Amino acid sequence: MFTHVMVGTNDIGKARQFYDAVFAALGAGPGAEFQGRAFYSHGGLGFGVGAPRDGEAASSANGGTVGFAAPDVAAVDAWHAAGLASGGTSEGEPGHRPEAPGNIYAAYLRDPDGNKLCASCQMG
Repeated sequence: MFTHVMVGTNDIGKARQFYDAVFAALGAGPGAEFQGRAFYSHGGLGFGVGAPRDGEAASSANGGTVGFAAPDVAAVDAWHAAGLASGGTSEGEPGHRPEAPGNIYAAYLRDPDGNKLCASCQMG
């Protein structure tokens, strides 16, 4: 449904440290930096992080969440742990989400700039 997702950062070095770690937990390689932005590609999808083009400070979206597919429960757990170890904060511990459609196992983080992220998988 989308070609890519882009979020803002006020510190590209801190953002790359965080995103390199959480994406490695999902099987993706490190980001490629281009003109002060970092871009990631995995499974045919793209994600970017960088300073806003308008020159204003980056801020998180109220009510917004970027969701990433994880291959299994262990990857969701690893993703959450990698995010916490790399400057993120927990927005929801890993676990079953009975309120979500299907049989979802998910975890939520805020990146160092406050963007809300989720990694999830269907439980078997």
